[in-house]
Amino acid sequence: MVLTASLTHTSFLKLSSSFHGEVSPSSSTSSLFTGSPLTLPRSTTLHGNQSLSRKHFVVFARKLAGLEEAMKIRRERERQVLTKSKRSPPLRRGRVSPRLPVPDHIPRPPYAASEILPEISSEYQIHDSEGIANMRASCELAARVLNYAGTLVRPSVTTNEIDKAVHQMIIDAGAYPSPLGYGGFPKSVCTSVNECMCHGIPDSRQLQNGDIINIDVTVYLNGYHGDTSKTFFCGEVSDEMKNLVVVTQECLEKGIAVCKDGAPFRKIGKRISEHAAKYGYGVVERFVGHGVGKVFHSEPIILHHRNNKAGCMVEGQTFTIEPILTLGSTDAVTWPDNWTTVTADGCPAAQFEHTILITRTGAEILTTC
Repeated sequence: MVLTASLTHTSFLKLSSSFHGEVSPSSSTSSLFTGSPLTLPRSTTLHGNQSLSRKHFVVFARKLAGLEEAMKIRRERERQVLTKSKRSPPLRRGRVSPRLPVPDHIPRPPYAASEILPEISSEYQIHDSEGIANMRASCELAARVLNYAGTLVRPSVTTNEIDKAVHQMIIDAGAYPSPLGYGGFPKSVCTSVNECMCHGIPDSRQLQNGDIINIDVTVYLNGYHGDTSKTFFCGEVSDEMKNLVVVTQECLEKGIAVCKDGAPFRKIGKRISEHAAKYGYGVVERFVGHGVGKVFHSEPIILHHRNNKAGCMVEGQTFTIEPILTLGSTDAVTWPDNWTTVTADGCPAAQFEHTILITRTGAEILTTC
């Protein structure tokens, strides 16, 4: 389950203790070359010790800026055509049923008894061998539940039906669905359809042919949270949306690939932003990854865009990486329910998430089965 970041007046990133509020201004160019990577003309490549003079560099920079602007205009025109012909009707809130019960014998996280959103823990979650074993168990369960939830995705199924199935599978395993009651969240899973960036509340809306849906599963098992999400296709999905989903998954994989003991956290955002920019997709800055373990949300805060965040990864540490990419603007609007957050322009968004364990030589993806 993704966290929210907001920009302060000092221009430093500061964590908000809320999942809603003002939209963070984006410093990235969100949609220059949507759908295809940018390649520079062969004549601009430098070889050996060849270097550009300052004058030539300025000329080259201006040409590149002009190319970017031309491509931006072209892609915006293409998007407008696609918008008129292919975009699904905007999301509307369906009926939200009462929250489902959890048997008394299943241990609950501390926040379950309160409607107040917990503070983000400042402590990094670094585990001993026993803690790692417990993390593996909770994350493996979360992965199994997510895979099962994905098999339910098809036209006419409601997100409420997915929530019920996920809830039942989690409690049957003796675990607690971590989102349930977190800051008053009323359901056991997040289901974010089409332009919904994250935190979608399951309801009576039926999935439609051509939808994409992110399902975000977190379980609390033996005192440890395992957190993961994936974007699924519903029926026949347009090539435009398929490409967005594929590149978003690739961004997650590339972010994980730079992780190891001693690696700077900022490398994650750099690698994700580089890959997304090749296709002109926006990387949402408002929502971030987080430490996870005994506590649902803690430091370190994982920024998915280019940043200068201080700090390095430590062996035995667990956290999530969960980039959200958009086909259009990265600006967001949060509904009156204070959870459901959609793109401001109604363009689709996609997200993938894993919980990882930092090792001496790399990172182990825990949310697999």
